[in-house]
Amino acid sequence: MTGLPEQAWELPLLHQAQEALNSVVMPVTPRITDDQAVAQAYHDCERLTAEHSRSFYIASALLPLEKRQAARALYAFCRVTDNIVDEMGEDAAERLSAWRNQVLALHPPRHDSVSLAWLTARARYHIPWKYSEQLLDGVGRDLVQDRYQSFEELAAYAYGVASTVGLMSMHIIGFRHTEAIPYAVRLGVALQLTNILRDVGEDFAAGRVYLPQDEMAFFGISEEDLAAGVVSDRWRRFMVFQITRNRRLYEEAWPGIGLLDADGRLAIAAAAAFYRAILDDIEAHDYDVFRRRAYVSTGRKLRLMPGLWIRSRWPHALY
Repeated sequence: MTGLPEQAWELPLLHQAQEALNSVVMPVTPRITDDQAVAQAYHDCERLTAEHSRSFYIASALLPLEKRQAARALYAFCRVTDNIVDEMGEDAAERLSAWRNQVLALHPPRHDSVSLAWLTARARYHIPWKYSEQLLDGVGRDLVQDRYQSFEELAAYAYGVASTVGLMSMHIIGFRHTEAIPYAVRLGVALQLTNILRDVGEDFAAGRVYLPQDEMAFFGISEEDLAAGVVSDRWRRFMVFQITRNRRLYEEAWPGIGLLDADGRLAIAAAAAFYRAILDDIEAHDYDVFRRRAYVSTGRKLRLMPGLWIRSRWPHALY
């Protein structure tokens, strides 16, 4: 599909992405006539984004108005979906099913601003229907699975919860050719792996281990180590391996930014760079992801912006 060498773990993911791309955009075109309701819905999504993700809020602020609104509607859709599953109540599966029906409805309830905003964004940017379904399926996987045997298995999970977001974002921003798809898939996996490495302690407390079981065994890491929050030499070697692979995925995904429409490149470059910088913070604190949550300060993000602006303005500099 591209000059990007394909790896075995991503072949089924690329098949899913292509399948979704070829799916219908919407069974019928919805008629959205209440401009005031849509404006309020977008405003609600903006507020939700600002509240839950400073990084995404800053990165999306670099988009033109309509694309910014759609990107924040996408974030809100993902946030509400995540919240349903993260609460892990006895009725989580039932509530997720009800949310699926509501958020994918062609006539969502007027009181549901997230569904209305996401419907409007999907219609405006011709986002294939199946990407939303794949994301809902991916997030729902947390209700039935809390361990992953291999990186290949973990990457499939990352596709559902993160690569789908990148692929939908690609439609909002605009792209020149389907050659952009593998880059979006890898960037999504890279972003989710960063989340996983940052949140090891929090996830274990919630009963989840997203680290590949076979790689933990290879480096001699047990779940007892995770429970105790042990930062041993074995743990450091394990994290060096994970971070090295994570950075390589960012590097491999980076050229795909040059395939996006020019007015959206800086936003995606910023989102990728902000998340990648979390890995630096993990290293700077001796790989201790048990007693603190790695983060990137607003000042660091601002210092990254001039270089990102230059590289996004001249696409060849992205390669």
